[in-house]
Amino acid sequence: MCRNIKPLFNFDPPTTEEEIRAASLQFVRKISGFTKPSRANEAPFLNAIDEISAISARLLTNLETNAPPKSREEEAARARVRSALRFGT
Repeated sequence: MCRNIKPLFNFDPPTTEEEIRAASLQFVRKISGFTKPSRANEAPFLNAIDEISAISARLLTNLETNAPPKSREEEAARARVRSALRFGT
């Protein structure tokens, strides 16, 4: 799994279309092996991003939970602590 792809479900404020698209871009880059596709591969690359974004948005809309929404600030703080412990910074 790409480390840049973050969980997007159950946040307050809700996940934006830009966040879903950014995660989709990272996913397509990972599985294709391209950071930037050639002109010959650009259309399928962009089409895949669009399709994965749409599917991801549908998934996030249809998921249900009884857990309270997570705070983006609290999750970011936890990630910083984990990073500091892992890398000693």
